Amino acid sequence: MSEQTKEAVLEMRKVCRDFARPSGGPLVALADIDLTLRDGEILGLLGRSGSGKSTLLRIAAGLMEPTSGEVLYRGKPLEGPQEGIAVVFQTFAQLPWLTVLENVELGLDALGLAPEEGRRRAMAAIDLIGLDGFQSAYPRELSGGMRQRVGFARAIVVQPTMLLMDEPFSALDVLTSETLRTDFLDLWVEHQLLTRSVLIVTHNIEEAVMMCDRILVLSSHPGRIAAEIPIPLAHPRNRLDDEFHNLVDEFYSILTSRAAESIRAQSQIHGGLAQALPPVGPLLLTTVIEAVAGAPHDGEADLADLARLPALGSRDMLAVAEALHILAFADLKDGAMKLTAAGRVFAQGDAEERKRLFAEHLLHFVPFAAHIRRVLDEREGGTAPRVRFSSELEDHLSEASAEETLRTVVGWGRYAEIFSYDDVRKLFTLAHSE
Repeated sequence: MSEQTKEAVLEMRKVCRDFARPSGGPLVALADIDLTLRDGEILGLLGRSGSGKSTLLRIAAGLMEPTSGEVLYRGKPLEGPQEGIAVVFQTFAQLPWLTVLENVELGLDALGLAPEEGRRRAMAAIDLIGLDGFQSAYPRELSGGMRQRVGFARAIVVQPTMLLMDEPFSALDVLTSETLRTDFLDLWVEHQLLTRSVLIVTHNIEEAVMMCDRILVLSSHPGRIAAEIPIPLAHPRNRLDDEFHNLVDEFYSILTSRAAESIRAQSQIHGGLAQALPPVGPLLLTTVIEAVAGAPHDGEADLADLARLPALGSRDMLAVAEALHILAFADLKDGAMKLTAAGRVFAQGDAEERKRLFAEHLLHFVPFAAHIRRVLDEREGGTAPRVRFSSELEDHLSEASAEETLRTVVGWGRYAEIFSYDDVRKLFTLAHSE
């Protein structure tokens, strides 16, 4: 049976999702999404921050209704959470006062099983996911990888037809995420799971190519499906194979091109004040600039190569590249990052020279940071509440993207010492006024 003729487990037809702006009117998060998840496949959702991947996943789970369009689960309209759909989130989300077994059994509450059958299925899921012997342990006793295994066990214990995963490995270190990802794929390929299909949201391109049968690339603001790319590689896949490398490079090329276009477009909206900023801190930006400036790259490197460096593994290299592009420390093209003259100067400077150059670029190339500083300069006492700026962002970005952007600009502003922020009082201040 061909992939196209396999039964559709999930279908979305012209799905749109709007959110209300603080000032009124709709903010479009998703537009005209057409999607089919077929029996027996793992489908990946890949895109920049702000592309609506998690919103789309919540709609697929029945946790959020679309503003318009149609969502079908096994041929019938999806109206709220349904039996047969399970979700694994990126955070561990266990109740600390319950044991591993009790946390896994929570997933069975809605099924109305007899206690003996519920206990049997929970123990089977615990064994299957590699937690045998830890059923009486509490979450505080477990490592991050083991806590995430509990999340997987709680999802598969209900024997879902469709498993939805929202960046399930992103909160883990490189080795742990690789181990858990491999274990899950082994269970999938060996048909030890009763799950018929998987929809996974990820920002990690190598992870998407390693796991998925097809990948949908989403554009941003609003989220649209920009490309659909099949992955014609048999499992198990080897990340050292040339064909695997070529696919990873293709995705980086597509996403960097779209990222540069989106950055240019957003710089024209609301005087650049609506520019979404990726969640990347100054320390990581500095580390990547140093890596690109040094041998063997000498100022220019493929993002796929950088993502394979041990010091940078599992990082969202596209987000790092976007941040450096926004700050004019690097240019993006065809899946590669090339340091600008300023980027090279930054790499060669000492701590104070780097801080000074970062401050100059932050005020010049990030209008929102300059806006915060200008407001603080004009206000008596040099202070302004967080809500003063968050409400402005939410007029142009989703609530999640606005929150992410605000966190990023706080980190960049603190490093550059152009302003400071008191999280207890939710107050921005001039750096010298504290």
